[in-house]
Amino acid sequence: MIWKTIKWTFLALLLLSSVFISNLIWFKPFSIDHFFEKVFIDYALEQPQLLSSLGILESIGVKYHQDDLDDLSLAKSVKSFDQLKSDLLTLKSYKDDGLNPSQKLSKDILVYFLEVEAESEKWQFHNYPVNQLFGLQSNFPSFMESTHRVTEWRDAEDYVIRMSKVDIQFSQALEGIKRSTELGVIPPKFVIEKVLSEMKGFISKPVDENILLVSLSDKIDKLEQVDPSKKSQLLVQARNVFELNVKPAYQNLIEYFEYLAPLATEEAGVWKLPNGEAYYAFMLKKHTTTNMKADEIHQIGLDETARIQQDMLTILANEGYDITQGFDKAMSALNADEKFYYPDTAEGRKEILDDYQSIIDDISVNLDDWFSLKPKTALQVQRIPLFKEQTSPGAYYQAPSMDGSRPGVFYANLYDIKATTKYGMKTLAYHEGVPGHHFQLALQTELKGLPMFRSILPFTAYSEGWALYSEQLAWEAGFHSKATDNLGRLQGELFRAVRLVVDTGLHQKRWTREYAIDYMIANTGIAASDAVSEIERYIVNPGQATAYKAGMMKILSLRNKAKNTLGTKFDIKAFHSVVLENGSLPLSILERQVDQYISLNNQ
Repeated sequence: MIWKTIKWTFLALLLLSSVFISNLIWFKPFSIDHFFEKVFIDYALEQPQLLSSLGILESIGVKYHQDDLDDLSLAKSVKSFDQLKSDLLTLKSYKDDGLNPSQKLSKDILVYFLEVEAESEKWQFHNYPVNQLFGLQSNFPSFMESTHRVTEWRDAEDYVIRMSKVDIQFSQALEGIKRSTELGVIPPKFVIEKVLSEMKGFISKPVDENILLVSLSDKIDKLEQVDPSKKSQLLVQARNVFELNVKPAYQNLIEYFEYLAPLATEEAGVWKLPNGEAYYAFMLKKHTTTNMKADEIHQIGLDETARIQQDMLTILANEGYDITQGFDKAMSALNADEKFYYPDTAEGRKEILDDYQSIIDDISVNLDDWFSLKPKTALQVQRIPLFKEQTSPGAYYQAPSMDGSRPGVFYANLYDIKATTKYGMKTLAYHEGVPGHHFQLALQTELKGLPMFRSILPFTAYSEGWALYSEQLAWEAGFHSKATDNLGRLQGELFRAVRLVVDTGLHQKRWTREYAIDYMIANTGIAASDAVSEIERYIVNPGQATAYKAGMMKILSLRNKAKNTLGTKFDIKAFHSVVLENGSLPLSILERQVDQYISLNNQ
């Protein structure tokens, strides 16, 4: 305990440069800037996995946290919500008078975030912590493989200790899952079937082939001057931990989900949950950071779907495809054209990754006319780990560590070779990489002179809206040299418009999983495997899919507003800096920042 106190005192000194440490930690800080950091420190103290993801402590040689996992117990949840509500009251007690613009902006962002999080307390048992997309069972091995760094021997030992605590963490999570069951919150049948298959496969594989052991072995091999016998001994210890801690942790979850299986139904939407309509309304508010209602979002989706399909049909006709039988048939013909696919081989998959990297490298050095603010951190392209590829989305992005030691990573799903079309690759690379998520999230981690929470807070509509906006921006900037590349861009936007329809269809209009899948295939032209994984994603993460189009439409409307008001004074580079320089924002606060930019330049 003394060692931990020393370490956290040092962290506080590092983050705050304040001589009032005792006041900062135990009482209301004199300065709101100190309070901002207190909130971050209090939260980080309780999240050892978050600390590893950020990489702040490791960069200064502080590593005591890296042998531990997050506490997922109900008692910890109660404590966290109590602290959150207390922080919100304290934050509101700071008067706006006397705050400079940066402090006022930080206060408004944090108030917004804490208010939404406080509201989420009544819905804390309405989710599915074990699911086929981002569930506890797949997050743990992914975290160990991609986030736990091994730069010295101690790190490898801590890796094994961390492994040994997974049974405690899973037992804590099971507390909440059982509480959800008591309330009538049970995942749909397909979720249970998929996670059972995944978990059984995870523990049935020979231990030396398991990602936890393979990753540890690979990490040790990258260390210098490690005695082979020493490595062998630690791997023996890791095998024992797998058998004594990891496998029983998964077996307990397997047994409980086998118990849940006969209780589950095929009903997919959250309308089936207790007070499900109100829960969905909250999730829409949380993800879009707007007050748009489900019916409004559904209609926007229908209208946008029709508009974008018409634009795509025009391109298809110009490219020689028959459009007389409608959108679905024309896209089927496009998808049947072998020239748009890679060989279904290991070499073909490597070529995909290489081509993604080339696309990103090309655009990265040609954006000077559009951006004056760019991230310093590198971006890599990697394949989604095989053990979770089948149930993962088509791609996702992992932000870099805050110390810059881990780059940003664009993960591509190569499970179904037909899901990667050559005409769609540029758009996906621009969304996940440059100038999409990598620009926005890497820049957010590099923010200087702002409270630490501003570097990590997520607002889905902002971040995903920016990534979708980036797809259109890349087209406007001339990076789609072929008409089919623009077809890929439009298909990407259509995909997000259809999301508005199917997400609200599932959770508000009581669509079945099968109906939603059929609708998505018919109206997007994407591979059936992609449609299945996407619809199943929306089922376990209600509302999130609506944020993309909501955010993009807001950014475009703000850009048009700035252009129309400023005329020749409008500068696209300045506009992009205004959007990106403050990190992730609720859309209402983003609009306020753009309005200030317009006012300052319209004089």
